[in-house]
Amino acid sequence: MTPDTAPERRALADRLQEAGVLIHPQWRAAVEAVPRELFLRPGVFLPTDGGRWVPVTSPGEWAKIAYRDESLVTQLDGHLTADRTTGPVPGVPTSSSTTPVTVVGMLQALDVEDGHTALEIGTGTGYSAALMCHRLGEDNVTTIEVDPGVAARADAALEAAGYSTWTMTGDGLLGHPRRAPYDRVIATCAVRRVPHTWVRQTKPGGTILATLSPGSWAYGTGLAKIAVNDDGTAEGRIIGESSFMQARSQAPVPLAGDLSARAAYADSEREAKVPPTLLEKWMPAFLTQLAAPGAQLVRATRSDGRRQLYVFDADRESFAAFTGNGSGWTVRQGGPVALWDDIERTLIAWQDAECPDIGTVRLRVTPRSHTYRIGDRPALRWEHRLG
Repeated sequence: MTPDTAPERRALADRLQEAGVLIHPQWRAAVEAVPRELFLRPGVFLPTDGGRWVPVTSPGEWAKIAYRDESLVTQLDGHLTADRTTGPVPGVPTSSSTTPVTVVGMLQALDVEDGHTALEIGTGTGYSAALMCHRLGEDNVTTIEVDPGVAARADAALEAAGYSTWTMTGDGLLGHPRRAPYDRVIATCAVRRVPHTWVRQTKPGGTILATLSPGSWAYGTGLAKIAVNDDGTAEGRIIGESSFMQARSQAPVPLAGDLSARAAYADSEREAKVPPTLLEKWMPAFLTQLAAPGAQLVRATRSDGRRQLYVFDADRESFAAFTGNGSGWTVRQGGPVALWDDIERTLIAWQDAECPDIGTVRLRVTPRSHTYRIGDRPALRWEHRLG
């Protein structure tokens, strides 16, 4: 029998409030009311030092770990759940219960009001949907999940928690037009752009909140908050850093094959004006995705032990290969596009602007494009057109 976790829920609410994340008393009431452990069935995976995952399937154990300030992995490789293995396993997380500080922070950023209707893209475990049901009422919440197994488990957990909401299985990138329009749309997966179907399904004046990863990087992503206009456009800004798993249909395909063969034919070689290691930091990684959405950063080690970095754009058959030379980095570029020139130009413009943070990025969405900008500098403006 799962123990009563009311004290743990109150303690979680206290921590979130002390951190400045939990502000509205109605969201605090939701955090105190919804048992997170109900949304961990049939178990979670905990990481080990060796890169493997240990299954935890005891409800008693769930109650102990449910209120940790961390994300808890509930599925590996798109199919494996904790109840289907008895020992440590390798795998890539494909579903999780996101850390409460992120969940609650996003829900508060939605600025909901009584009577609002909400569409959630990416049900996951169902915990965030339950919090919204408590705040808005179960009939005002629609949540959609692409994975049928994940959706079924979330629906069962929501029912166990006392919420008979609208839990749908389908492609969240298409939204759910049958119950549209919505006052609020929130995505708990990262997307390359805001699908215009979401804009069409949001009431004028409504809000869309989603993590944008224009180039499908696992980091260097931003939480966009945009308001929908009467003319079917939307605009707003990136309100902070955010990290979620990529929408299933947009998950990046790892580069395969011989990296040296991909970078065999260089058209130029020079000293890099900025170090490629800058791309390992959050804001430069975000800017890189704006400047070159198809770019992927790849790390390798040469046969002589020296560190090798690459930036590949497989769709445009272009690359930049970097080798440390003691005092800096040498860059070799090849392919139809001078990939590093584009990225470097953006990073230098950002440095010249005194390195503004991600919260300075503005965004405008139309049926045909996404336009990002920082201030009024032409070098810090990017238009991503559809088609």
